[in-house]
Amino acid sequence: MAGRDSEVDLAEAYRHTQAGIVIVVAVGITAAALVFGVYWGPLPRFALLLAAVLAICIRVFGSLTVDIDSDTLLVRFGFGLVRKRFILSEVLSAQPVRNRWYHGWGIHPMRRGWVYNVSGFDAVEIELRDGSVHRIGTDEPQALAVAIKEASGLPAN
Repeated sequence: MAGRDSEVDLAEAYRHTQAGIVIVVAVGITAAALVFGVYWGPLPRFALLLAAVLAICIRVFGSLTVDIDSDTLLVRFGFGLVRKRFILSEVLSAQPVRNRWYHGWGIHPMRRGWVYNVSGFDAVEIELRDGSVHRIGTDEPQALAVAIKEASGLPAN
């Protein structure tokens, strides 16, 4: 049994999910207003389709989960339809950073890489061997940076 436990520890070194509370509330209120506008106001029934699309967006982008196992770092939004996998042996550095307002939320390109963020301004910036830089939003930047460094064999500094 002891061998089994150590395999489980290696299989998943880190997992954390951050909820996008502001995104969920803002999009949810908008969807509810559209439904209200159709049934009790002047909006056409077509607005229900838009409300449904917004509800799907909440499910797809309402949270950000980071998983680290023995060889990969997986970043996924919501239930995992939108995801990005990094090979830990390709990671050169991992540092907690504070995003500026223009880095925004969601997934989008930035100079030399991408931003993956669902809430707040805290993130961990990783640099890969190919020179790309990626920012992974989190509400626990120190713990994520340490987990990435430990899993990829980088010095703790």
